[in-house]
Parts: sequence; C-alpha cells; structure tokens
Amino acid sequence: MTTITPVETDASDVEHGEYEEVTVPVLVIGAGAAGARTAIALAEQGIDSLVVGKRDFGDAHTVWAAGGINAALGSLDPDDDWAIHAADTIDEGHYLNDPTAVETVTRAMPDRIRELDEWGTEFARTPDGKIDQRYFGAQSFRRTCFVGDRTGEAILDTLVERAQSLEIPYRENVMVTKLLSDGERAYGAVASDMDDGHEILFRASHVVLAAGGFSALWSRHSSRDDENTGDGPALALDAGASLLDVEFVQFHPTGMVADPEWDDDWNGRLVTEAVRGEGGRLYNAEGERFMERYSPDQMELDARDVVARAIQTEVDAGRGTADGGVYLDISHRDRSFIRERLPNMYERFQSLGVDLAEEPVEVAPTAHYTMGGVDIDFATGETAVDRLYAVGETTAGVHGANRLGGNSLAETVALGAIVGDHVATTYEPREVDPLPEHVRAIAEREFDRLAALAAADGDEDPDALIAELRALLWEHAGIRRDGPSLADGRTAVAALRERARHIGLAGDRSDRPFEYAVDLGFMLTLADAVLGAAARRTESRGAHYRTDYPDVDPDWRRNVLVTLGDGDEVRLSTRTVGAPSERVQRALDEGYELDYHHLE
Repeated sequence: MTTITPVETDASDVEHGEYEEVTVPVLVIGAGAAGARTAIALAEQGIDSLVVGKRDFGDAHTVWAAGGINAALGSLDPDDDWAIHAADTIDEGHYLNDPTAVETVTRAMPDRIRELDEWGTEFARTPDGKIDQRYFGAQSFRRTCFVGDRTGEAILDTLVERAQSLEIPYRENVMVTKLLSDGERAYGAVASDMDDGHEILFRASHVVLAAGGFSALWSRHSSRDDENTGDGPALALDAGASLLDVEFVQFHPTGMVADPEWDDDWNGRLVTEAVRGEGGRLYNAEGERFMERYSPDQMELDARDVVARAIQTEVDAGRGTADGGVYLDISHRDRSFIRERLPNMYERFQSLGVDLAEEPVEVAPTAHYTMGGVDIDFATGETAVDRLYAVGETTAGVHGANRLGGNSLAETVALGAIVGDHVATTYEPREVDPLPEHVRAIAEREFDRLAALAAADGDEDPDALIAELRALLWEHAGIRRDGPSLADGRTAVAALRERARHIGLAGDRSDRPFEYAVDLGFMLTLADAVLGAAARRTESRGAHYRTDYPDVDPDWRRNVLVTLGDGDEVRLSTRTVGAPSERVQRALDEGYELDYHHLE
C-alpha cells in the first residue's frame, strides 16, 4: 500500500508522542449502515464492540442512498420473490457476481426490511398498509422500499437509535491509518484522533472493515470529498487481503451540474434514481427524449451504465448542454405528487431557486459507487486474513460489473447481520490476546511514519495532489477507457506517488492537510489498482467500457483479483465465476423484464 513517508524527514528520527492503547473484543471501523448493523448483531448476542468513524455517528455516506432499498416483499407485485431479485442482480452485474453473495443478500432482505420496520423506519405505505415499493432501473418488479427520497438517512437514523439503545460505544473523529496484521491474522489497528492529533493503538480479537468504497477518486463524484477515499480496501490490501473487481465503478447517470450561482459542492451530487423511478424523463439540449434511441423498451429506467453512456454519447455528439449535461424533467407530474414522493429533491432544488414541478434540472454522469472492493467469504464476511472481516461498499461480490439500483443499502444490512452473528459464534469470551512483539513493532513503525508525515516540510500540497489524481482518474479510467490511456494513467499515478513524498504539512495533526495526506496514500493505492485491473480486462462489460475492446468477451467471465507483492507492487490474477443455484438459474432463464410503460 502507498504509505506516504516524506523524503526530507527520516521517520525513525522523529519522536512520536505517548499513544493511547484501547482493548476491545471487536473493532468496527466505519459508522455507516454496515458498521452499525454489524455492531447491533454483536450486541444482541452479548459481544462487546467499539465502532470508530472519521465523522460523527450517523454522519456517513449511507445518507446519500436516497431512493430506496430492495427486498422481494411482493407488496404490489405478488409474483416477485428472492430468486427473481437475485436473477435481476446477476443480469445487471453481467454475470460477474458471486452467486453465493447475491443469494445470501436477496434471501435475507425481506426479513431485514421487516426488522427495520419494527425498529421504527417509517417506510411509505400502500393504501392497505403494506410497505410500499417503487420501480428502480433494471428491476423486473416494483421491489424498492422507500422513505420518500431520504431512505438511507431514515435507515441510518433507525440503526443509530437501535445501537444507542443497546449502549454500543462509539468514538468519533478517529482516522484509522493502518491495520495491525502480519499477513496471517489481524490484531487491531493504529489510528489518529482527529480532534487533538494524539495516537491510538486499538487491540482487538476481531476487526471489521465498514469504511466505504472509493468513488471519490474521480473528479465528479456523488460523495463528499472527504469520504469514499478508499480507506477500507487500501487498509485490507495492506493487511494481506485481496481486492476484487476494482475496475468496475458505477457512474450514476444523474449527478447535479452546478449552476455558477450555487456552491460548487453541489457539482456531482446525486439526483436520486427515484426521480426517474417516479416517471422523470431525460431530454437533450435539442428537446429530444433521447433514451428512445438507446433503450426504447426500458427508457430512462434501463441499467445505470446504459443510461450514463447514452448521456455521454449525446454530449459527445454535440446535443448536450453548454456545461456537458442533459435535462431531467418530472414537471409533467403534479406538484403534490412530487412533494410527497420526492420531498428531499423538491426541497433541495427549491432552496437553489429551481422548481421541480415547473422546470427540468441539468444532470450529467457522476462517479457514485464502486462495485469492487475486498474479496470476502459471504457466508461469514471473513477475508483471507484470519479475524479480519469486511462489510458494505468496502467489499466486492454482490454487484459484479454493475450494481442494481437499491441494492447498496440491502447489502449493508444483510451482510452486517451475517458478520455480526458469525463473529459472535466464533468469539471466545476471554481477554484479548497481547500483541506479539513483531506486531507491536509494526505499530511503532506506523507511529513513527505518522510523526514524520506531520513534520513534513516539502513543497507539495496534499489537497492539490488529490485534485490532480481525481482529474487523472476521470481522464484515464472514466466512462470510456482504452489501453494506451490506462497505461498513461498508471505512469501518471507513479509520478504523483513520487511527488507525494515531498508534501509539506509542518502543522497540527488535527488539521485537515494531515487528513488529506493520509487519504492521498489510500487513494494512490486504489488508483493504481483500478488502472491495472481495467487494463487487464480486455473487453467491455457493465460499467467497464473499453473503446478498443467494445464487445463482451465470453472468455472474460472472470474476476480480476488484486494483491500486493514484494515492494508493494500491485499483482493481478483472475479466477472464474461460480454458477447460480438451480432456482436462480430458472429465474434467469425466464427472462423477467420491467414493463416501463406502466409509468407513462
């Protein structure tokens, strides 16, 4: 993993301060829905855990998953079931999904939704009192449960309240910089307190990574700039685990195009798929409803990769807006309908001077979700490193080459419960083992590195380097890719890595530049892995589109694995994908498909 040690300062020559040592049975890194649900499962079985996060408890990327969460309840379409949900997921993932992962999640989701309902999530209801469900792109049936257009926020609020009722401890503003692992077993983590900069050593019997994905590596992204920077996957890779499918990043079709009068932070923020799920239409600058050219049957509710590429094609052909976007319009719906079904979107745009009930909004593709991540066993959540687990967007396997809308929240609560339950069954109530000397030495070296990083006095700005890296990924590993550009991208990443050794901080560890310097190390690791895996996959499939290999290659129904070799160089290998169960295969063979025209 890229760990930034300034060349101007020898880490061994810098004194680090006294560090705090914390012992806990299970350390959960990440405070979104996946981490919270894992901790709840542990607490319900009497196992103590500590949840740590870089932000406040409840302030996580989960809140941006606004449109809904999938479960085959059959509230409106009784023919739906978990196997059809699984088939839709595999079909949308272009048959690269781990079938066990898919079936594990889709089987579990009806129970997880009923559980959230019992815990207080105020899902929308049908007139007869059932949990309401809406259409989402590429779904065969109405399967997406929702709370207006703030579903992720509502679910996270429910989980946080549940965790607090169980008195699960949480530490805010803690940035984990390294896992304590000898490549065979995880023992804990090293972290920095972002409030005052003091060092922390966490000693744990089990470690769970729930630290999100890496979509913020691209210059247009739906995350906040300081989240989804690749922390979880990079930490796992450094600890000895493998990554899977990192070449697949989902560019959501409808990110905001910021008006010059707005705060630039709005640029790329998500306009939820629920707008299209409730009948929103896409038009180019010439007023054409252009999805008729690309997907006359499913229109705006085709798969996200299809719609995103269609928008980019319109823009490249000169039919986009001056700012490189298109228009999303739901003004044909009644104002009362929009306010009831899309309250957050309505209020957001009202606050910016745009009336959704009267006019369209300008949108363009934005990096939104990373299908790739840590390779795990979906029966347990465990990585290749003993006692190291991963959940949520940090992982890979469920989504394959493209994620089915509404499945991100589903994955967090389904797998969180599984991991918590599994750890609870394997944990032996006793004191946490003392750290072996070689592992404590790893911690000491990390403390030295962090001290040197804080004292660095070079002339490179970490925030500026991050901006360059994001532009580089957008150019070389964006919606369209090709071999020479990917190779150039890797060369550029190597140059940025060398420049990162000359950063200048010379400030307080609680300052944002120190955080950016740590984030930059994670981001450089993932950038090289993404570019390498994308170059290795010589075909187009799902969200990975190669202009020099524009077709799906049946021989490439394989996953690309990433490991670290000697000298921390990225090593790539492949493995074949397993077969779905007979029941799911039957559902795939039936070829269920959304009838879009219900929305017309």
